[in-house]
Amino acid sequence: MIYKEFQPDVRLVDLVKCYWWFDHSGPEHHHYTILPDGCFDLLVHFKSGVLSEVSLTGLWTKQVEVCIDPDTQIFAIRFKLLAADYIFGHSIAPICNGEMKLENDYWQLAHNNFSELQPTVDFFNKTMVCILESGKAVDKKKQKLFGLLYQSDGGLTIENYSKEVFWSARQINRYFSQRFGLSLKAYSNILKCAASYPDLQQGKLYPEENYFDQSHFIKSLKKHTGSSPSELSCDKNDRFLQLQTLKDK
Repeated sequence: MIYKEFQPDVRLVDLVKCYWWFDHSGPEHHHYTILPDGCFDLLVHFKSGVLSEVSLTGLWTKQVEVCIDPDTQIFAIRFKLLAADYIFGHSIAPICNGEMKLENDYWQLAHNNFSELQPTVDFFNKTMVCILESGKAVDKKKQKLFGLLYQSDGGLTIENYSKEVFWSARQINRYFSQRFGLSLKAYSNILKCAASYPDLQQGKLYPEENYFDQSHFIKSLKKHTGSSPSELSCDKNDRFLQLQTLKDK
């Protein structure tokens, strides 16, 4: 397995977490568990170097089992939530815990040469900057809310987020439900779990922040990943894809 990450253009940092490339050129099938990380992805699949499928995922609120076929490559964009509004312009709530197939020529992907990764990243940067600059300005209230969410790893209370951005908790929850398919509290819990993955990968079984006690952490982690801290940390048979990719960074 080869895994690489690339950072987005600075003009896209509120919308894109990273680009990533996954290359499994071996002859065997690989089974992985994908853990919720608070992002959604545009996935461009290749079979033996030939574009085979393009899809858009929603947010994952629980673990998902995937099987990677032999000689498969994936180029993807890992989006932050604001991209639903300002890149795609529509709700991703209907595909929460799922994905939607797109045309293979979405964004003229079929005409792009993916053989070199940096030019591919440059292509996507240019495409999305054009979309962003030709559309409506990013709402400062939303921008500040998501900035606080990512900075705090979901660790503040709903009331604190509401007060900081001068937006009622009821309105925020309505926005999250309609746009992403879950509440702000549920999303905050996913961010808290995702923030613990690097520590778990290093054998630290209890995070120092964001949880009242260890039992609260274990309950939340099992809800979203289906596994205990020790199971995730052990990562038997290299099962958890995000924990594997952390090793490759």
